[in-house]
Amino acid sequence: MTPPRQPALSVLTVPAFKDNYLWLIHDGTHAAVVDPGDAAPIHAALAAHDLRLTAILLTHHHADHIGGVPALLTEWAVPVFGPKNDGIALVTHPLVQGESIEVPGIGLTLDVLDVPGHTLGHIAYVRQDDSANWLFCGDTLFGAGCGRLFEGTPAQMAASLAQLAQLPDDTLVYCAHEYTLSNLAFAQAVDGDNTALNARVLADGAKRADGQPTIPSTIALEKATNPFLRETTPAIVRSLVAAGRLTEGAAPVEAFAALREWKNTY
Repeated sequence: MTPPRQPALSVLTVPAFKDNYLWLIHDGTHAAVVDPGDAAPIHAALAAHDLRLTAILLTHHHADHIGGVPALLTEWAVPVFGPKNDGIALVTHPLVQGESIEVPGIGLTLDVLDVPGHTLGHIAYVRQDDSANWLFCGDTLFGAGCGRLFEGTPAQMAASLAQLAQLPDDTLVYCAHEYTLSNLAFAQAVDGDNTALNARVLADGAKRADGQPTIPSTIALEKATNPFLRETTPAIVRSLVAAGRLTEGAAPVEAFAALREWKNTY
């Protein structure tokens, strides 16, 4: 007898706060939420789509990613997956690099990556199967940018981003903020002759003008246009040197550090 076919999974975009995206992964009946910083929009989305919450997935400890967890747990007795080493007391299933989880209720396997930099214990979740490649990366990789280094070092963040860049090109990048247009403005300042970047500026600008999110992007698009995945390219190195932020012949990690510091004040 042929086993019953699993329902296809979808990812629902749930805007929150000023520019956060919360993600609901669902099969039409059950759902897991990624980084619910606010419970109210998640409650509303679950009700609107007639979904039952079965799991909470967290990437790091910042309030805009975990703030809604207590309220959600008052209604839904579900497991809370999250980083082992990022100080989140509500995590019931602590995770580190190399582990995989079966997300309850939706039949989804996710691999766990350690991606320190934004915080020291930050993790990411990766789906890689015959149906789709997805990345839930919190505040590590953004559309055309990366997270600030609140706790980690430039070397840690550069290594984390390099690990994500090794994922398949068609991997959909579900990051946690709509920062893409401001990131693209900086990218053009340091990599303005990049034709793929300039095409992305037009495409993503049109999406935002139409009220649409620029996320998810893809790993291929990020590798082609994100300066923090291209910090050693000659064009970006020349921009850093010309701006007096880097000396000729500097190590790659110095180029990354200089680029991140420039973006901090751009």
